[in-house]
Amino acid sequence: MSFLEKDYKKPVNSNYMRFVEGKNKFRVLSDAITGWEYWTTKNKPIRQADPFEEMPDDIKTNKFGKQQINHFWAFVVWNYNAKKVQILELTQRGIMNAITALINEPDWGDPQGYDIVVTRINGEKTEYQTMATPHSKKPEEAKVGKINLEAILDGKDPFAV
Repeated sequence: MSFLEKDYKKPVNSNYMRFVEGKNKFRVLSDAITGWEYWTTKNKPIRQADPFEEMPDDIKTNKFGKQQINHFWAFVVWNYNAKKVQILELTQRGIMNAITALINEPDWGDPQGYDIVVTRINGEKTEYQTMATPHSKKPEEAKVGKINLEAILDGKDPFAV
């Protein structure tokens, strides 16, 4: 017996999935919503369904000195690492392109029928590798309660129904 179990991981309290270094396995549980977002100088996300017509006055400058508005997808997932239903918001084009390729491939199709593994590789520049696992049943514990994804477009909590 040891002080902590061999593969102990600190519990995740967040309702949002974040990619950690290494493998991040999830099952898509809902359709996606799409939109545009930026972060304010007060470090708050501002999201809307349609592109922003002008550069906002309160937009944060990133570590490269640029102001950035990102296209995003948001959807409900079962996060295997956290053993929890969460919302995954994607802005990484490479991951989005890989998932789009899977969706458009007749042998794969709807990502609610298989798991996706995104491997995050930290280095000078963070890299992501995306792959699908064989089709399988949805995990039994992956039950979606009342989640209103559209609420994030209004700056509200999607879990507060």
